[in-house]
Amino acid sequence: MTNEISPSDIAAAEKLLGVSYTTEERAQMLDNLEGQLLSAQARREVALDNATPMASRFDPRLPGFAMPHGASDLRLSIVSDGLPQEEEHIAFAPLTSLSHWVASGQITSRRLTEIYLARISALNPKLECFATVTAELALAEADAMDSLTRAGVSLGPLHGIPYGLKDLFDTKGITTGWGAEPFRDRVPDADAMVTRMMRAAGAVLLGKTTLGALAYNDLWYDGWTRNPWNLNEGSSGSSAGSASATAAGLCGFSIGTETLGSITSPSQRCGTTGLRPTFGRVSRTGAMALCWSLDKVGPICRSVEDTAVVLAALNGHDATDRGSIDAPFVFDAARGIDGMKLGYLPEAFEEGATDIDRAALEAAKTLGIEVKEVSLEDLPYGALMNVVYAEAAAAFEELTLTDADDTLKWQDDGAWPNTMRKARFLSAVDHVNLDRLRYRVMQAVGEMMGEVDALIGPFMTGPMLVASNFTGHPCLHLRAGFEQIATRSAASLGAGKLTTGEAEGVRSFRVPQGISLWGQLFDEGPVLNLGMALEAALGVAAERPNFPE
Repeated sequence: MTNEISPSDIAAAEKLLGVSYTTEERAQMLDNLEGQLLSAQARREVALDNATPMASRFDPRLPGFAMPHGASDLRLSIVSDGLPQEEEHIAFAPLTSLSHWVASGQITSRRLTEIYLARISALNPKLECFATVTAELALAEADAMDSLTRAGVSLGPLHGIPYGLKDLFDTKGITTGWGAEPFRDRVPDADAMVTRMMRAAGAVLLGKTTLGALAYNDLWYDGWTRNPWNLNEGSSGSSAGSASATAAGLCGFSIGTETLGSITSPSQRCGTTGLRPTFGRVSRTGAMALCWSLDKVGPICRSVEDTAVVLAALNGHDATDRGSIDAPFVFDAARGIDGMKLGYLPEAFEEGATDIDRAALEAAKTLGIEVKEVSLEDLPYGALMNVVYAEAAAAFEELTLTDADDTLKWQDDGAWPNTMRKARFLSAVDHVNLDRLRYRVMQAVGEMMGEVDALIGPFMTGPMLVASNFTGHPCLHLRAGFEQIATRSAASLGAGKLTTGEAEGVRSFRVPQGISLWGQLFDEGPVLNLGMALEAALGVAAERPNFPE
């Protein structure tokens, strides 16, 4: 056996790369490749930790873009309901109600926190959705919020509300293990910006919710996070624990992140309402970086209006995050949707779409607004996936080069170790031109969205999951219905694209299905108003999981 490259190997590689060199050209390249190799080796000698950003930064705004609002403004629904007797009803209540009960003295933050801690104690062994529970800290923070309440001081609508924080946001002195074996004992010495913003808003930290290792899927170093509606399947990822805990009523709300479906995918599977804000709106300082030009932070809740409550607290420019963009957030629950135009791509509702997807579109048509077909330029949107592979492989290069990736539990073809190794064969020239293709995609999506106020579509069919993540447009994903379906497999990148898992087995479970709404850059308010109207029309938001074995 020999390790030498044969002429047939070279010919095969050239065919794959779409190039053709003569014998003389190959010899000429071989004679002076040393300089490039030495430069690459020199770069590897410089330690680049995960917090070191790229010099280049992505900006979703095309030339001529004008910020839609001049100042932030949050106007929520007026709530006057009384506190329920049953603790389960309290646990599943919307944030607007929880906030009202705390502010009006009907319940203390301590009691609310104790309700959620008891549910975590009872259900986390089944769901494996919390990596770390910070019970003592939570009770101390709750007591501090109650003291402020008694003094007539409110920090806002999240004052005293317990929440779960995805375990890729740094928490000073508290393990932040990124779901991955090499980092399971990592304890940061400072808080992430999001952690600080939640504390400033008065939210009470219950603990760190699980994520699939290095922000992919639902398998983490100490377990496998389950879907509360079917404990035989994972909750999807990577905000696996955030969606599972919120769906199961283990917290008032949670914080997730999305690079390519990590808020919307677990929300689809667990039946939560996830909001992926416009790229750049929420700070990522102190959060694990996976893809610098794609990572976004957003809330996972149980109703549409709740996501507005949380986003208002998360919103804010951060000069320490190179991707941060100063953008006001405006939401008025009473605004209504009169005069809105809602678009849809017909092909997205064809092959692969479900009856629930089509029923959601029909429900939208009953809302009294214009619903119209739109079209999107035919581009190879899936090719942009190579950007994800390259940035992720760069973010965790040390794991690949030192073989520490071998310690990760998940080692399938589509898992990070294999994906990151393959990424080292990507062409730098192609990568630059992928960035140029991305600009074309920004133009194409911008032209389509210029015809409407929002777009509706299924989570996976059609190009929008990939396209909108690369353009930075916001996406609201909400529950649309239920269907009987067999246990689903894990999401995977093994086929060179994102797949969210096929149904396997014979026993079926009644599980939620959702629908996505995409909005305009830095103008999430109207799509949230539309989401509230659609949520009411569909009438399926309030049902709770029954944790079937």
